[in-house]
Amino acid sequence: MKTSTQALVLTACISALAASCTISEIGEKTKSGFKKTGSYISEKSKKAYGSTKKALGLNKNSSVELPPMSVSKQSFGEMSDGKKVSLYTLANANGMKVKVSDYGGTVVSILAPDRNGDFGDVALGFKTLAEYQEKSPYFGCITGRYANRIADGNFTLEGKKYSLATNNGKNHLHGGVKGFDKRLWAAEVDEDDIAVTFTRTSPDGEEGYPGALVCKVTYTLTNDNELRIDYKATTDKPTVLNLTNHTYFNLAGEGSPTILEHELSIMSDHFVATDDTNIPTAITPVVGTPMDFRTFHRIGARVDGDHNQLKFGKGYDHTWVIRRDDDGLVHAVTLKDSSSGRIMEIHTDQPGIQFYTGNYLDGTLIGKSGKPYAHRSGLCLETQVFPDSPNHQGEEGWQSCVLNPGETYKHVIVHKFRAE
Repeated sequence: MKTSTQALVLTACISALAASCTISEIGEKTKSGFKKTGSYISEKSKKAYGSTKKALGLNKNSSVELPPMSVSKQSFGEMSDGKKVSLYTLANANGMKVKVSDYGGTVVSILAPDRNGDFGDVALGFKTLAEYQEKSPYFGCITGRYANRIADGNFTLEGKKYSLATNNGKNHLHGGVKGFDKRLWAAEVDEDDIAVTFTRTSPDGEEGYPGALVCKVTYTLTNDNELRIDYKATTDKPTVLNLTNHTYFNLAGEGSPTILEHELSIMSDHFVATDDTNIPTAITPVVGTPMDFRTFHRIGARVDGDHNQLKFGKGYDHTWVIRRDDDGLVHAVTLKDSSSGRIMEIHTDQPGIQFYTGNYLDGTLIGKSGKPYAHRSGLCLETQVFPDSPNHQGEEGWQSCVLNPGETYKHVIVHKFRAE
């Protein structure tokens, strides 16, 4: 009787905790409900817990240990100028943990449960800061100012031509030679919301972009096992902007040899077709092509098929147009790994999502678990506007990427993890 009674108390207590501490995918309304008291349990939930104990006849000395929720900080090395770099660990009440560095706002690890409740790291990455600095293919980072490609490294805004670095063949990629991924960001911890916010001002002219851009990126871990990323930015001159997160995922666990057995569905009827340098040529229906993920498909089933888009990308490296009826967060993709039972959904307010199958991983990079990152052992799902949007301003079907003074850029990504 005692064991079953304690189980009932634990169930009631965890339910109360979830009711008071979960951040919904809409976010703002629920976040405002957190109590700034140093406790994650609301007064209402505490009373509910106490009432349950009383109803079950437990004395005041009976207790149930609640799982801890926390944000902790540790050293992650230092920059060449001596500035300290840190690693922040967000931990929720379910045992899920996310580690993020202020170097590049980089997601270093994501510990998510499998169907047996065992935790595994599903994000590719390195053990040391030096490895990120010397050889990272954008593992886990804030990508900007402009994620993805800009044709020939040029765009025109308000009649003025801007020239950027061409660091991907003849094109500009992910913000240039020293993009946001290679910068040290200021960090502020919010222990109430299990969050860390990174801020940085990109000066006017940095990497060729106009305007001083003030950026804020917040990583929040919820008790629904959601990793939420909120981007905000303002500028003092008209500029172009496209921020995203570039985590490489493997739901079987980082270091597992392939993502080709994962299954993927994308809520999309169209994709952005490209030329052989990955620059957009048209918005094209997915029907009848290997780009059709309207129902679940094993990623490896068609990735090497005889289709010009797969040849151009050396696999999947394209943007899908997310199906939506209105603004706000929508369900964009679901990724499943049958071996572990792990499932990840992505919800976003952006018009597109770039799906990349790790086509340039070749086994030469050794990950944090000591295993080589083989060809297609990680995949990216990057929510964003379309590639080369600065050169498609005003065209039908292309959302504007221009940010003007007085406006605020906003972008939300929610990664929802579960297992079955």
